[in-house]
Amino acid sequence: MTALVLVAIGLVAGVLSGLFGVGGGIVIVPALLFLVGMSPQSAVGTSLGALLAPVGLLAALAYSRQGHLDATASTWIAAGLFFGAWGGALIGQRLSTPTLQRGFALLLVVVAIRLWASAAPTR
Repeated sequence: MTALVLVAIGLVAGVLSGLFGVGGGIVIVPALLFLVGMSPQSAVGTSLGALLAPVGLLAALAYSRQGHLDATASTWIAAGLFFGAWGGALIGQRLSTPTLQRGFALLLVVVAIRLWASAAPTR
């Protein structure tokens, strides 16, 4: 996994956070699953690590204790989030409410379809 991919994940999550108020569970976790190949537990733990300061210190510690937090990846994602959220907020202020609503709905549908299609049946 490269720092560039992780920063890109953070930037996308930051922009979408600035636009729609989302980031971790809807953007970062699926991106870490599909682009980086992390396990779901590690993706959640790493996402929480990236959002550590404002959101999930105690939850990230719980994941870390079980070995499911990549601190380096979390740090790079956090760097992308810092600038991406600012950019998303600037863009979001210029878009109409219907455009934002439709964009968010489209994002949710795409993520839902991708997660559904990638789920392997359990035995």
